Amino acid sequence: MTDDQKKMLERINKYAEEVLGDIDPQKTRVSVQLDALKPVMEEIAKEQGRDLTDVFIEYMDLASEASVASDNKMREALKDLNEGDDSNPPLLYR
Repeated sequence: MTDDQKKMLERINKYAEEVLGDIDPQKTRVSVQLDALKPVMEEIAKEQGRDLTDVFIEYMDLASEASVASDNKMREALKDLNEGDDSNPPLLYR
């Protein structure tokens, strides 16, 4: 992810925090969530001279990439916590 892509993702995520607030993403349709983000994506598309669809697709790709990276960090942190601790075997062996 480039610096410009990180900035775009951060900008959209910040906007999402403002407009989506305390909604439950599990109970709110994705189309409703994305519709709420449309104004900031339109703004970015206009600034960059791009089509809204292209910005939307890039955002979805970047959000997915960030989610995978976050998940991998969590797995590594949990792995590091459990290394060398024989008193706490994995759940599969309990």
